[in-house]
This record gives sequence, structure tokens and C-alpha cells, in this order.
Amino acid sequence: MEKRASRSFSTDLKEQVVKLYLAGKPRNEIIKEYELTPSAFDKWIRKHKKQGRSKKKITAHLMIMPSQKLHLKH
Repeated sequence: MEKRASRSFSTDLKEQVVKLYLAGKPRNEIIKEYELTPSAFDKWIRKHKKQGRSKKKITAHLMIMPSQKLHLKH
């Protein structure tokens, strides 16, 4: 079995692939169309999901109003 040569993909392409997947295009179709390895595709999706959770946490933290913060008694 011949080993596939390592390729690099632009950030724009990765984002495009993730958007297609999130829009409902089947995983197998995307992998075939863009000639990706399943592991590369899965890695991009995992990274996107992880970044999304981080952004939500940051946004939620920033949305806390000063009146909602706990005040510690001295």
C-alpha cells in the first residue's frame, strides 16, 4: 500500500469545508470532493467545535452585568 504524500491546506479551504459540513453536506461527499483523508476532515471539525465552545464561554463571561457579580464581604 502506497503512503499518501503529506499536503497542506489553507485556512480558507478548511473553513469552507467546515461550513459545508455544518450546512448539512454529507461527510463522505466532502471527503471525496476535496480528496481529503477522513482523519484530516475530522480534525478540522473537532477544532472548529472546540473553538466554538471557547468563544461561547468568553462571550457568556463578558455578558455578565456588574450588578450580577458576587460581592465578597471583607
